[in-house]
Amino acid sequence: MKAKQLRKGRGAQKNPHNRFLKHIYEFRGDFLEFCRLEGEEADQVKTEYLPIFPKSIVNKVDSPDVGMSYSMNPYQGCEHGCIYCYARNTHEYWGYSAGLDFERKILVKTNAAALLESKIKHKNWKAETIVLSGNTDCYQPAEKRYKITRQCLEVFWKYRHPVGIITKNSLILRDLDVLKDLSDQQLVGVNISVTSLSEKTRRKLEPRTASLKKRLKTIEVLSANGIPVNAMLAPMIPGINSHELLKLAKTVSEHGALSFGFTVVRLNGAIGQIFTDWIKRAMPDKADKVLHQIQECHGGTLNDSRFGLRNRGQGRIAEQIHAMAKIARFRYFSGKEFPALNTKMHEPYKSGQMKLF
Repeated sequence: MKAKQLRKGRGAQKNPHNRFLKHIYEFRGDFLEFCRLEGEEADQVKTEYLPIFPKSIVNKVDSPDVGMSYSMNPYQGCEHGCIYCYARNTHEYWGYSAGLDFERKILVKTNAAALLESKIKHKNWKAETIVLSGNTDCYQPAEKRYKITRQCLEVFWKYRHPVGIITKNSLILRDLDVLKDLSDQQLVGVNISVTSLSEKTRRKLEPRTASLKKRLKTIEVLSANGIPVNAMLAPMIPGINSHELLKLAKTVSEHGALSFGFTVVRLNGAIGQIFTDWIKRAMPDKADKVLHQIQECHGGTLNDSRFGLRNRGQGRIAEQIHAMAKIARFRYFSGKEFPALNTKMHEPYKSGQMKLF
């Protein structure tokens, strides 16, 4: 079976209906006719950056599966276009679709740094690691223009506050100077996502992300500068990249990662429909097999929302993935440890006591 033509540079291939909207709005007429006459498709619309001004930026994370207590996201939506991204569903709360809208309509929180500073200098705030990119990547292409993540890192450094970062973009190396300052005081830890050792697979799963070569180089450079790196080998998708887990772990360890984490893919909300449409276009010969294997990991469905199981999966295939991870930690990460971050420096800087010295 021949693969259907894919929208170049995009993950999602359509905009599914937003479950919160009563009506469906579609663009028709002159614009689509112009695209047809010019020999282009309507999906070539450029990414839009839409400034917003939220009242708060730091979010309490209640889920026991995520491994963080607080997160913040300078951007909503993500141009990286990862087809499996669990954050897609959040775009529906803003009135957009979890499909192409998620990749093409990026909400920019222009006041993020000011909101962060107000939060962490509040008299009742007790320092706890705040993770940049608990939802969408803080170093996605928009960051090159707006530099909001850079501004937030400078706030963390100003108040000597611990920060975690999750990204799959080598743009993080632009901020190596402030990261080194933070790391010298054990105030930062970085999580670099590496999903496959195959560029062909990477381009299909994550069309606008940094290449494998750049990601490994990023781990190497950060590690060489004393900045601790955990590799996120996630998600593991049966039939697509799960067989790579051991080699992935070995490779990131050789490039300096101190630890690794992983999840078993789950396709919650609109993502099930988006992923199913995508894989039938991108990998038609294996689509049914992959979908059935994902279902096997979640009790016969594409998603299991139960805490403790939703990211781990269950059943034979999930057990095999966990067994490989156990072997990988023993073989490639023995004696390595990702450090806990320092929460003790923040209070003196918040109160201004350090100005006395």
